[in-house]
Amino acid sequence: MAKTEKYTSGMAVRKRVLGEAHVARAEAATTDLDAHFQELITEAAWGHLWSSDQLSLRERSLITLALLASQGQDEELIMHVKACQTTGASDEDIIQAMMHVAIYCGVPKANHAIKLIKKTLSEMDTAHE
Repeated sequence: MAKTEKYTSGMAVRKRVLGEAHVARAEAATTDLDAHFQELITEAAWGHLWSSDQLSLRERSLITLALLASQGQDEELIMHVKACQTTGASDEDIIQAMMHVAIYCGVPKANHAIKLIKKTLSEMDTAHE
């Protein structure tokens, strides 16, 4: 099946934000069962949303982190914390996003997310030493 322009641009942004290695692992894990799903998220999330120039990658990262934290999506939250290295969102930006989560979605959600964020950032620092 031919890939659309949105898929192609989405894949480029996905690789830029999440890293070539992460995307390669996701592609390697794709089976016939979830191939259409992977295509959908690449085209819709990455090709339509993340590829748009209406918001910066930094702004998109912060919105995404707040939404994932508010939904308790720990695995995706951790992945997007790591992606902040390439989107320009600083550690302080991340905490500010969690302040919004605390006020608008609840302190327990933000507290849990901050715990995961601190652990992830610490692991990232250790990996770079």
